[in-house]
Amino acid sequence: MINLKLKDGSIREIPEAIPASEIVKGIGAGLYKAACCVKINGRVCDLRTLIDSDCEFEVLTFDSEEGKKTYWHTASHIMAQAVKRLYPKTKLAIGPAIDNGFYYDFDPESAFTADDLVKIEAEMKKITKEAIEIEQFSLPADEAVKMIEGMDEPYKLELCKEHSGKGEDISFYRQGEFTDLCAGPHLMNTAVKAFKLTACTGAYWRGDAKSKQLCRIYGTAYPKASELEAYLSMVEEAKKRDHNKLGRELEYFTTSEVIGQGLPVLLPKGARVIQILQRFVEDEEQRRGYLLTKTPIMAKSDLYKISGHWDHYRDGMFILGDEEKDKEVFALRPMTCPFQYQVFLNRQRSYRDLPMRLGETSTLFRNEDSGEMHGLIRVRQFTISEGHLILCPEQLEEEFKGCLELTNFMMEKVGLAEDIYYRFSKWDPDNREKYEGTAEQWDEAQNLMQKILDDIGLKYDVGIGEAAFYGPKLDIQIKNVHGKEDTLVTIQIDMLLAEKFGMEYIAPDGTKQRPYIIHRTSLGCYERTLALIIEKFAGALPLWLSPEQARILPVTDRASDYSYELKRKLEAGGIRAEVDGRNEGIGYKIRQAQLEKIPYFFIIGDKETTDGTVSLRSRKDGDLGAMSVNEALEKIFTENNTQAL
Repeated sequence: MINLKLKDGSIREIPEAIPASEIVKGIGAGLYKAACCVKINGRVCDLRTLIDSDCEFEVLTFDSEEGKKTYWHTASHIMAQAVKRLYPKTKLAIGPAIDNGFYYDFDPESAFTADDLVKIEAEMKKITKEAIEIEQFSLPADEAVKMIEGMDEPYKLELCKEHSGKGEDISFYRQGEFTDLCAGPHLMNTAVKAFKLTACTGAYWRGDAKSKQLCRIYGTAYPKASELEAYLSMVEEAKKRDHNKLGRELEYFTTSEVIGQGLPVLLPKGARVIQILQRFVEDEEQRRGYLLTKTPIMAKSDLYKISGHWDHYRDGMFILGDEEKDKEVFALRPMTCPFQYQVFLNRQRSYRDLPMRLGETSTLFRNEDSGEMHGLIRVRQFTISEGHLILCPEQLEEEFKGCLELTNFMMEKVGLAEDIYYRFSKWDPDNREKYEGTAEQWDEAQNLMQKILDDIGLKYDVGIGEAAFYGPKLDIQIKNVHGKEDTLVTIQIDMLLAEKFGMEYIAPDGTKQRPYIIHRTSLGCYERTLALIIEKFAGALPLWLSPEQARILPVTDRASDYSYELKRKLEAGGIRAEVDGRNEGIGYKIRQAQLEKIPYFFIIGDKETTDGTVSLRSRKDGDLGAMSVNEALEKIFTENNTQAL
């Protein structure tokens, strides 16, 4: 008998080796109908996988992340099959599942149009109605290469030849007349229920701008039409909230072709919000014992060679000069750590100086790929709340927890706390060239971090190969309105760079010791944070973060003096207020204030001027009616001072 331990802990016995699909059928017909793939001993596998030994066995439906990926991967093959039926001379590249659906890259005779997408969708519907059985098979490497050569698929042939060098059989999936090089997993047949092709863009083969540009078709699919409709509605809402659209409309930032891609210009509103955030962070860090530094934005290559950035990060840096021609070569800084270490190295340090918490509002430069640029989220010049804590080993746990508490506090204040999640980013021991240090040093650092995270009770995912080249890190992750994941904040443990820079402190016993270092941000990149809060609040920022918090709308010229007196009172209480004294009707002024998402606006007419009152309106609650000036001021001052969301 073969024993299967199910997710609920129960044991299911099977008398002989059978495919996973048959086991799922035996559990229940409804479960089999919903099943997308299975997990065997923690590894995601195809439903066709033969179960021939004891194992942990879990059925994965569309409700799981792995199930969605399997469903969407199958949909991408259906789309490719439809394209080959309609346009037989089109060459296939790759077609993976992604976070919110799938795409496939094609090399057609002529670029696809919107009309082509309609035709492809119609052909996909035919394929899904046919419910074609999907078959997996493998071939020895040489046979696989010969088969693809006969298919006249140059991109698949390139991939197949790469895999053939590994000495393993090559996996394929076949559905009817369509065969694709693929590791899977896939559904059992092509009966995908509801799908939609959402976009068609250009994409370079393997992301290399020097390679041929292909046509990439995006799509998504769901088991129920109602789920697809809900998703498409969410996408439409996301488009409305997209900071790249909304931030420009509300005049937070702009871009210019003559300045360059990934180099946004912050307009007065955007600059004001970032100033507010920067002051908030610097004041809070000062309260928590941080020392402010200000370091250069560039340095000689010598500095980066000591730190290791020259070897591990050079492709992402902006280099000034040529090593072969110039006596000195400089580079704009991609991070601040080697600069801040010079503060510690300024003189001999004692254990009494530690922990040394150094904070800086740093402007950084990273040579991101052009295809990665997106509004304020992915840029080439950005500002970050960067800091480094230099400490004794026994101080590591407490200081790490303090960094995490500070970040969580910041996330609460800007309204992003419920949207973040955590990733414990480890090194990849199979990719040694990417990292500094020994396996023993990495094990020590990662074990220390894991103990801290587990003691806190933090729930986190693990990212193998996501560590910095000098140490593991806790990445605080977030997704934008389109579901694209980015890192907002990092907290990193570093046991390597202190030695590289000769950093030492005098211990209580008089010996010289190497300090540990924590690299961290508290709020992360200010531009990215601005983008995310624009999306989070659909441009209607909380009062304390709004670039203009109150607008005063005089109905007539007679109310002008009273309006400016009110403005002075608001400003005396720390409120950013403006008077709209234009010769326009009050209805127009109100609509304009609403469109600009001003939190509060005061309507001042003859009655208010005579009575010494105000008519107050709220962006959120509408008309609040007439009230005394003091009453209105107290309401707004309280909301602003408590940084209410």
